[in-house]
Amino acid sequence: MKQFAFLFAFFLAFNANAQTFDTLVWSDEFNVNGSVDTTNWFHQTLLPPNNGQSWWNGEIQHYTSRDTNSSVSGGKLYLTALKETFTDQGVTKDYTSARLNSKFAFTYGRVEIRAQLPLGIGTWPALWMLGQNITETGAYWETKGFGTTGWPACGEVDIMEHWGDNQNYISSAMHTPSSYGGTQNKGGQYITGVSTGFKTYAVEWTPTKMVFSVDSVVHYTYEPATRDSNTWPFDDPQYLLFNVAIQSSIAASFTESPMIVDYVRVYQSSTLSNKELEAASIEVYPNPSSDIIHVVQPFEIATIKIFDITGKLVKSEALQDITNIINTVHLAPGTYQCTVTNEQNGQSVQRAFIKQ
Repeated sequence: MKQFAFLFAFFLAFNANAQTFDTLVWSDEFNVNGSVDTTNWFHQTLLPPNNGQSWWNGEIQHYTSRDTNSSVSGGKLYLTALKETFTDQGVTKDYTSARLNSKFAFTYGRVEIRAQLPLGIGTWPALWMLGQNITETGAYWETKGFGTTGWPACGEVDIMEHWGDNQNYISSAMHTPSSYGGTQNKGGQYITGVSTGFKTYAVEWTPTKMVFSVDSVVHYTYEPATRDSNTWPFDDPQYLLFNVAIQSSIAASFTESPMIVDYVRVYQSSTLSNKELEAASIEVYPNPSSDIIHVVQPFEIATIKIFDITGKLVKSEALQDITNIINTVHLAPGTYQCTVTNEQNGQSVQRAFIKQ
């Protein structure tokens, strides 16, 4: 019982106080007609090189950067899935679509996306987020050198998914090392008219939970009792993705259908505590690790203490740089907790990592 109580405190870094997101920090209102604004968005078109000639999950489309698949008109973004023969990267497919990565990443906040979904059995539109640190060849942040962590350890947040063979059912899901793929961490609701009118899809992300809603009606809350690298890789920046995938079950009668986005807005709190701000800027990678970990932290004077799963202190070291390399070769395989302390004000932030 004592060990359970310690482990609960061990991973519980923040309280669950309600957070107000009152400051707009990034948005796209799609008010300029023509091509997608490339200052905000990156077209992800490269087929995953480690998955043969296809996208994941058996998707059968090519993603392109052409205006025929993604463009802005009348104050709205159109991501259009088309039935057409198209050859790219030496591979010919019968469908095309678009997949956008935001060139904006953030930690904690409220995302609102007003959208109308495509129609047709076999269509699979999604509004979602991935960890900025994902190692995914061809993704925007990977091309910028941020890729340090594989999926699902980077964390995935599915704000909205819709399958054309289950019309009007909106699903939200979390993918982490503790539950991914056919994850158990999901919820949804039926909403009439998602393909004939606009709905507002939202997630509120705090240091302790994710709350998902459609038109302010909540259908799922993810709030794990234990937050560690297995259940909560969500104290680091995430970026947005919009896409319309095509499944192999696509109806023979399908020719084209768009996902139409009126706007996307990201809000954060003007009253984030110092502890929350400091937590957002601390990173420990790679995770899992082998003989070293990199610790990125913003403090002028700081220390790191590493505890094993029993709470025993196994390493303590001063941190004097923004990026620090910590030797962990002497640690046995297992789960460890880092405590990074700002020595100027005594505040501490926790991060967990796995030693292989």
